[in-house]
Order: sequence, then C-alpha cells, then structure tokens
Amino acid sequence: MNSPVTTGAILGKLGKYVVTRELGRGATGVVYLCHDPYHGRDVALKLYYSDTELPEDQRRTRRKVFFNEAHLVGMLTHPNILPIYDAGEDETRCYIVMEYVRGAEPLTVFTRPENLLPIRKVVEIVFKCAKALDFAHRKGVIHRDIKPSNIMLTADGDVRIVDFGIAHSPLSDMTPVSGLLGSPSYMAPEAVKDDKPNNQSDLYSLGVVMYELLTGKRPYMGENLSRLVHQIIYATPPPVHRLRTDVPIVLEQVVTKAMDKDQKRRFRTGLEFAADLTRAFNELEKIAEEVASQERFNMVRGLHFFQDFTYPEIWEVLHASEWQVRQPGESVIREGEMDESFYIIVSGSVQVVKGGKALGALREGDCFGEMGYMSHTERTANVNADGGCILMRVNATLMEQSSLQCQLRFHKVFLRSLIERLTRTSEVAIGDRAPGAARA
Repeated sequence: MNSPVTTGAILGKLGKYVVTRELGRGATGVVYLCHDPYHGRDVALKLYYSDTELPEDQRRTRRKVFFNEAHLVGMLTHPNILPIYDAGEDETRCYIVMEYVRGAEPLTVFTRPENLLPIRKVVEIVFKCAKALDFAHRKGVIHRDIKPSNIMLTADGDVRIVDFGIAHSPLSDMTPVSGLLGSPSYMAPEAVKDDKPNNQSDLYSLGVVMYELLTGKRPYMGENLSRLVHQIIYATPPPVHRLRTDVPIVLEQVVTKAMDKDQKRRFRTGLEFAADLTRAFNELEKIAEEVASQERFNMVRGLHFFQDFTYPEIWEVLHASEWQVRQPGESVIREGEMDESFYIIVSGSVQVVKGGKALGALREGDCFGEMGYMSHTERTANVNADGGCILMRVNATLMEQSSLQCQLRFHKVFLRSLIERLTRTSEVAIGDRAPGAARA
C-alpha cells in the first residue's frame, strides 16, 4: 500500500484502487471501500493481513485461502453470489476486489430473537441461497463456510453469498484447504469428522442458517468444541415449533430434512431444496389466505346485513366479493361512472356527496350502490371514505354464480335495504318541506 491506512476521505491506493474508508475486519483481513477509477465504480477490497511474522505453516494456509478465493474470479457469475472483479498483490500483501453493495447487512443481524425476519422473508432468502449454491455446486465449487455472517441482505431485500476463501473446487489445480475449517456451529456431521466436503454439507449448513433465522437460536450449542461436535454428530435439536409457534409444519419439515444427519435423507441438490421451499411458500400463501378469509368472515357475520344468512351463505357472498381498504378522503364511487357493484361497509364510514353538497354519512353495516348493481346505470353521486373504512364490494356477475338459496337470501336483504334507504330519503325530503324544518 502506497500510504498508511488511517482515516480521511482518501486513505491511499492499493494498486489502481483509491481507498476511502474501512468497512470491517475479519479473521484473515480488512475490507475497505475503494473507488475503481478505470471502471468509475465503488468496490469492496479485501486486503489480507501481512503474514511475514506468522509461522510458515500458517503463512501457507493464508496464501492458499487467498489464491483459492482469487481462483474463483469469473467462475461464479450469479445474482446471489457476490462477484469478485479482480485479485492482486501490493508489496507483501494480497487483495481481492468485490462488488460493493451499499447498505447491505449480514444475516447475523436477523438471528437475534428480538429482530427476526417475517417467515415469508426467511423462505425467500433461503430459496435464493439454495439456488445460488446449486449454481456453485454445478460449477464444482463447494463453499464450506455457509453461515449468517457470510450471507448479506441488501438494502432492497436481495441476497449475496460471500467469502469463498475456504471453498473447495475439484476443478482447481491447487491442493484444497484441509482440516477443520469453517464455523463448527454450522458444519454438517461429516464435515466435523473431516470427511471429504460435498454439496450436501453446504445444504446442511444452509438448513442450520434457516433454523436460526426462524427461531433466533442455533440448533446446537456447546461450552467447548468437543461438546459442540458431539452434539452435531449425536444430538437432536429442539423442534422449530417449540421455539417459534407460528412456524408452519411444512417449513419445519424442510428444515428437518436439510439438517438430517443421514446424507441419504438430506436434500441432494440446492435445486431440490429450492423446490421444497417453493412448495412450502405456496402452502404459506394458502394458509395466509385461509387466515385472512376467516378473519373477514368473523368481521362480517355480525353485521346487520347478514343477520338472516346461514354461515355457508355468508361464505358464498364473500367469495363473490372483493375486500377493499380505503384511506380517509379516498374515492369509492364517482358520479357518472358505470359500475355493477354493491358495497357493504364492514367498518368505518363514508360520505355521500352530490354536486359538491354532502347528502349524509353511511356507517358500519350500511350498504350503498344498489341502483348501479340492479340496473347497471351511471352512478348519481360520489361516495368517499370518511376517516378510513373497510368495504365488501359485491360483484353482480359473481353473485349470479352462487347457489339459488344464497341468491334468494341476498336479494331479499338487498331489496329490504333499498326500501329502507328510499323510506329514509322520503322522510328527509318531507321534513325539509315541513314548516320550521329549517330551524330543526
């Protein structure tokens, strides 16, 4: 490095790269934010520590880690793997140059019990990691150190797998880094036994990451390395649902399969892992919709409009309806527009306005839009949300596809509501014409 790295706007240069500030430190080196003047972009540069004072065996290991990672330049071009742009040496120290992702955070931030991600976001993250690992494995590269700190979540919610320093590639001419390398808490049983690394070991580690993201706990904890290794090989981790009760069984099954001690029962490929996550995500969507539907049913069954309906008939009307949430002042119906929908106010209120004059307010349990629903004519007034509201928008065409009994019940209540509305309107009109009405 041509000048000492301290603090300031520009700290010096490494090769052609202008160093601006330090981003972080790890076991093998320091990461700096640099500017690449040739390509006109910011990059992250990892400068490995000087090894001149280390024993010869440690120097060999460190240089092997560097050359191992540098060898992957150009091999792993995938949207969820942090790309390596360049590698080089500056005097006695080596460095690699990577994509700089502004605002990215390691997943360790989201493994704390008080800061867990939504379940669906965890599924999305692990899905992308599984696809990225499948890509790397097809290239013959095994990461060997999958853990939360080596997976970055970007500011826009995307994922990058980082740090292939101890990766193994049978396509490489170099002797692979051997021994108990990586983070033992995330290592598969065969890895802690120092067996030959394989793609299923990476997928096991990803399963451990998923377990921790869902629960805020690691599956195995030991007061020392020997105890931890014994648990990884022989112990059974606490079931996910005991640590987080809202995790669906379908996701717990995915985690259990990923972390199975027997490789024959584990996911064989990242693609297989991702496929199971896709099925789990679809099941989550289904569960979420079922929960939402039940909540909607619970909200509407107590409304005056539905007091004569049986529960199956209420479900039929819900299936013929669209659920709408309107913000204060937001338009629901515009005068002059064509619409065949009928509205029931589930909560909140609306204001009816015609010619700029407020005609009145409708509240929870009231309904409106009868004439448009019946005759498909133009709307004759504006209806706006008053303080925010939740509406059921009943579609005439969909109601025609419901059971005959439901249609008869619906139209009976519908006509009763229309008659009550017309009666109230007539009473107001008569009151307005009565002597002294203006003073009331």
